[in-house]
Amino acid sequence: MPYLIEVTDTFSAAHQLRGYQGKCEHLHGHNWKVTITLSAKKIDKTGLAIDFGEVKQMLKGILRKLDHTFLNEHPYFQKSNPSSENIARYIHDSARSLIPKKKVKVESVAVWESEKTKAVYSDP
Repeated sequence: MPYLIEVTDTFSAAHQLRGYQGKCEHLHGHNWKVTITLSAKKIDKTGLAIDFGEVKQMLKGILRKLDHTFLNEHPYFQKSNPSSENIARYIHDSARSLIPKKKVKVESVAVWESEKTKAVYSDP
């Protein structure tokens, strides 16, 4: 893809990993950082693939549903663990349903649970 667009935001939430043997099986929280990467083959006459403001608002709307919650209680995470990997997939799939496909494609979502660790989900 000739153009890549990235927007980063954050959210805070608690979770616990079911079936995990270790500290993360206990209730704990993170200040997650999320980066969504979109791609576009073309830009419009103003030189934009998509307005950053539109992407920021869309991402904020998705993260608002996660922010300051216990992720295990979220409907999406009733059947899958609220791991960074699954959080990345949830955000990716949510964004894909909101982004106009004619304009851009959701390439990937990266979720950091700390400064040193992140998980990335992208379509195969």
